[in-house]
Amino acid sequence: MSAPRAVVLERTLYTLAAPVLAAAPNIAPDGPLNTVLLLAGGAGVAGSVLASRDHAGAGRKLVRLSPLALAAAVDIAALWTPSWGWDALAAAGWAAAGCIVLPLSRTSRRLRPALAAPPAPQPLPAPATIPAAPAPVPATADDGADALTRGVRELWERAGNPGRTHVVTATRHPGKRHDLTMLLRASEPGRPITGLSEAAVAAAFGITEPDVVLLPVTQQAGRQGGPGWLEVKLVPEENLRRRTAPTDAERWADGIGATAIPGSRLTGKRRNHERGVTYWTAHLPDGEPRIDLKALCKALGTSVDDGRVFVTVDGQEVLVSVWDISPLATVYPATRELLTPDTDGRWVCGYLTNGQPARNRVHTDRGAAHGLYVAPSGGGKTQLMALAICANANFGAVVWLVTEAPDSKTAALSAHCDRYGVGALYMIRAMRATAALIEVRGEMLWADGQIHDWDPKRPGCPYRPLSCFWDEFLSAARHDEYGAEIMNLAEVISVKGRKYGIGEHVAGQSVYVQDGFTQLLNENLRDNGIPVVLKVAPKKITDMFKSLGVTPEDIPDPLPRSFSPAESGRIARIMNGEPEPPSDSNTGGVGWIIESRKPEILRTLCMDFEQPIAPLFPDTVHGLTDHEIAELEARDLWFDWNEPPRPGEFGPEPEDDGESELPSGSRSKSRAAAVGRTLPAQSTVTTPRQALDAIKKLTGA
Repeated sequence: MSAPRAVVLERTLYTLAAPVLAAAPNIAPDGPLNTVLLLAGGAGVAGSVLASRDHAGAGRKLVRLSPLALAAAVDIAALWTPSWGWDALAAAGWAAAGCIVLPLSRTSRRLRPALAAPPAPQPLPAPATIPAAPAPVPATADDGADALTRGVRELWERAGNPGRTHVVTATRHPGKRHDLTMLLRASEPGRPITGLSEAAVAAAFGITEPDVVLLPVTQQAGRQGGPGWLEVKLVPEENLRRRTAPTDAERWADGIGATAIPGSRLTGKRRNHERGVTYWTAHLPDGEPRIDLKALCKALGTSVDDGRVFVTVDGQEVLVSVWDISPLATVYPATRELLTPDTDGRWVCGYLTNGQPARNRVHTDRGAAHGLYVAPSGGGKTQLMALAICANANFGAVVWLVTEAPDSKTAALSAHCDRYGVGALYMIRAMRATAALIEVRGEMLWADGQIHDWDPKRPGCPYRPLSCFWDEFLSAARHDEYGAEIMNLAEVISVKGRKYGIGEHVAGQSVYVQDGFTQLLNENLRDNGIPVVLKVAPKKITDMFKSLGVTPEDIPDPLPRSFSPAESGRIARIMNGEPEPPSDSNTGGVGWIIESRKPEILRTLCMDFEQPIAPLFPDTVHGLTDHEIAELEARDLWFDWNEPPRPGEFGPEPEDDGESELPSGSRSKSRAAAVGRTLPAQSTVTTPRQALDAIKKLTGA
């Protein structure tokens, strides 16, 4: 006899529901499917409780509700079983019991006795028949855990054991009330912990996600490790303290180490109260350091425009100097001690941003030192040149100073120079005499009767070092009549002078070849001296330092227009219709010194010309030897260089009376002959202007 349709449908229902009942709690315990199963089971349990209170028909109601109640029991047990096998066995037992007992079909009022299934043994009460695989009790339920661990387990179980994990131990952090560390393992042996997030842990304990730290567990003696274990730190108190009162290392790690200098680790901090600076030292990660100066200043509570924060990198170490007042806005008075060269020929010309003295030199290991001073008008070029003049005078050198245009500072310096003059004519005469001295000194015998290249440490030198300063050199080099020879002579002196104790110091507003500054002169001054560049316009920085041989990665950023902090109260001034106060232009004397491949920012010393400058200089103004003067007189090069041009000094005088009435500039056609008397033959055409002059000479125009 075929089974009734209701029986077939009920058995089919149990057969199809069993796999779902076994898989739902294992695949997604918190998923929608498992949630529906749990809700249905809860409804069955609630209905059974209500039915038990009603004595009439209570048995039949309990039997009909048993599939739902027992399904809930199987689902909950699956969360605690150690493997899928137990879950499948329990679900199969539930389905088998339902197919045999048929609680729905047998208790239906519409079921006809004739079509009912053959008599079956009376089913046992639901709680005694269905649980084929009772939920295992965790092995650590009675493991002697302390009160803290048991309390943490209760909270963890209340949250549904996030990530299907079990709390092994919980340890409170020393001195903390709420901070602790949990050791978790997967509920099922051999299964990795997956899907556990900071949010799930934070929700279980009522804290925020940043207060949760998930860490891997390494294998130790007596304890397993690997992906089936996880260490969880809950640190709400520590994070609160770190936000309100961080240590120096924490402040660096949370701010600078995260944004400004990624990956760096603070190694020390030192305060110099006397100088008003705080030094932070840190270790950089491997690789090229990436430093964001704006982010660094923000983390330190200052601004880039304040000029108070400077970074020095030395391999894997970094030094951050934070000044109370920008060192670039500080005035460093010049003193006799600072401007006196030491045994190595070095003297202090200013101070770097890290507080170190910036030193220039009067000689190198290759002979006399040259000088290159570049700055726009008002940038502090004459101040810097005055410092170099004083240092060379204190070294015992003969100092010649020539400027293209007079000013009060160079006039004050003239009293401490052997020769001083103004204008291109004076400069070309001084250069001719200097070029002739190269030849004269090359034939002078030393104390041992031999001829040597100049060396400040070798005794018996028959002459003093000579330092020639050409102020506003490019203006003189553009002179219509004398410019070509001035540039040619400057090149020769820069090449040969160092071997005879002759240092050439050029001060101007540019080092560009297109401005008339030849590449050869640039290279000689740069390689045999320490250039100083002051107050460069931002758009010229790249080209300027490329001309000085600085690699692109070492080209510095532009300096602020002012180092004085902005005055507060601007909003009040706007509301009151008041004008803004004038900005303090205090960047004179600020720039870069290029001793190595990378320029360093410095602030030069200040020579106060409002006060007597004689105490900075030696009492004696040194001059040439009698032999040198006699040789120059024999060459008709030693006289008052302020005189008007002498007949034949710049070439033969014109024979035609008509030509003699031409202006002095027309005598430029004989310039090449004058150059040839003192210099080897070489081209002097380096700019379009000089090419035009050459054409004029050839055509007599």
